[in-house]
Amino acid sequence: MLYVLKIAYDGTEYAGWQRQKNALSVQECLEEAVKTALGIDVRITASGRTDAGVHAAGQVCHFKAELTVPPTRMPDCLNVYLPPSIRILEGWEGEEGFDACRTAKRKTYRYTVYESNRENPLLERFATRVEKLPPLESMQAVARALEGEHDFKAFCASGSSAKTTVRTVYSVQLCPRVEYGVQVLDVFVCGNGFLYNMVRTMVGELLDVASGRRSMDSLQEAFATGARHLVGKNFAAKGLTLMSVEY
Repeated sequence: MLYVLKIAYDGTEYAGWQRQKNALSVQECLEEAVKTALGIDVRITASGRTDAGVHAAGQVCHFKAELTVPPTRMPDCLNVYLPPSIRILEGWEGEEGFDACRTAKRKTYRYTVYESNRENPLLERFATRVEKLPPLESMQAVARALEGEHDFKAFCASGSSAKTTVRTVYSVQLCPRVEYGVQVLDVFVCGNGFLYNMVRTMVGELLDVASGRRSMDSLQEAFATGARHLVGKNFAAKGLTLMSVEY
């Protein structure tokens, strides 16, 4: 049977999704939970590898096993063996041909920043502080420029194994709100796939161009040349959350 799981995790203490030799990963925790609860070794495949420190609200993964446990009962079966920072939210049987990674069509990430002169301990775990957010109208103009099919080579950190750097970004939505008395901005990015550190760099570029530290011309040049120095800094992993995966 093909078991499909939707999971959420606080990635702060983990070395990302994928198993590591010398650090704890989300994948390792899940696979060890299956081994403890069900007595079998499985390889769990996720929709994609989240980096160290990145969170997930709707990561999707799958594994194959011949078990009597119904897929809908798998969350309750495994959650008792998982650390509090990882929880399986749903379980179902995958259709023939389903693959959590290869058949994914769209992914949506959220990056959260907040405006403050000082760190707020109630926000720091899941957001990045900036001293000043640019005007919303300016950020929206940059967001529109980031949408569409582009070569995002300039937005990709070194170490990526991607065969092509062309990606389609379907939408970049800006959702401002107030929390604990400070201005918070959620940036939702939906695309057909993402390069290593791509969303975090997109947010840096969004804020830099909107604030005037860089220009729309430099953004277009970055798309055309792939030059990394033409785009904004790579924002911290802690502000990034994988929200959903569509198939």
